[in-house]
Amino acid sequence: MKESRVIALAALFQSATQVRSLATEGDCDPGALETCMASVFRLESESAAAIYGGVGNLRDGLRALIEQIDGGRRDPALLRIVFAILRLERSLARNPGTLATLENGLHGMQRQLLHFGPTHPNVLARLADLYAENLSVLRPRVVVVGNPLYLHQPAQVQRIRALLLSAVRAAVLWRQLGGRRWHLLLRPRREAMLARGMLTRTTLDGV
Repeated sequence: MKESRVIALAALFQSATQVRSLATEGDCDPGALETCMASVFRLESESAAAIYGGVGNLRDGLRALIEQIDGGRRDPALLRIVFAILRLERSLARNPGTLATLENGLHGMQRQLLHFGPTHPNVLARLADLYAENLSVLRPRVVVVGNPLYLHQPAQVQRIRALLLSAVRAAVLWRQLGGRRWHLLLRPRREAMLARGMLTRTTLDGV
């Protein structure tokens, strides 16, 4: 269970990292993006790892989790996104109607997903709409800072919103697995230690 929680937390960090990359550099890692976006549609799965196609697909998130919790080069803007998402998840949990609307919207996209794939612009645009219509109206709003050149491009905004939706999905999973904010505030190095072990295993196994 503890490793499953770290998987969900790593997924949250991976989504947030890709958001930061899009906002500051105008691009992100295609593989990491696909992992995040595919997870949004896996509402039921046998394990946390299966939602992300295996722990190996979350290497970026594991590295970010370790670096931000137990490293020497923390990114305050990234951490603000992570904690804002965790607070947004709490707001969503208090609005079951909104959660049901989101789930219905994702179920309604299955045919589109099969035709285009999870990172096609049409799919990302629809996911961005779902985020804007259902989550942007909740509080607190997630504020993304970066280069205005990228933040004013509609296609980039869509990718960022779609990734924020995947971050919320990871936060929901983390909460379902017993994750709590105090785990990060009071015992962060325990989470980092587990993440480091998982990252080492995936590297050695080549998974």
